[in-house]
Amino acid sequence: MKENPWNIEYIEEAEKDLEAFDYSIQKIILGGIIKASANPLPRSEGGYGYPLGKRAGGNLTGFLKIKYRGIGIRVVYSLERNEREMKILVVDKREDSKCYDKAVKRRRKYFKKNK
Repeated sequence: MKENPWNIEYIEEAEKDLEAFDYSIQKIILGGIIKASANPLPRSEGGYGYPLGKRAGGNLTGFLKIKYRGIGIRVVYSLERNEREMKILVVDKREDSKCYDKAVKRRRKYFKKNK
């Protein structure tokens, strides 16, 4: 029996990130998020997520990403396993680690208590 997808929640800034892309790119990004929501767990647990860790700019351990190689986009998200919730933190271009720098800042803002 197939499980239901996880709930997808966007922080406000992530919604704005997504809206900044043209419609054709938004469709690709949303398709990937919906696909990953079927199993957003880390790849080591059979899911679609690529685990993040410590970077020069900060610590993203416990967060995951979706890669869109053809368009150079990354989606950074966290999981609330008990609630089966996939929280989208950043949707941005990969260039110059811009996406990960945003993720570190937003992690500090939204996940102070937990991470």
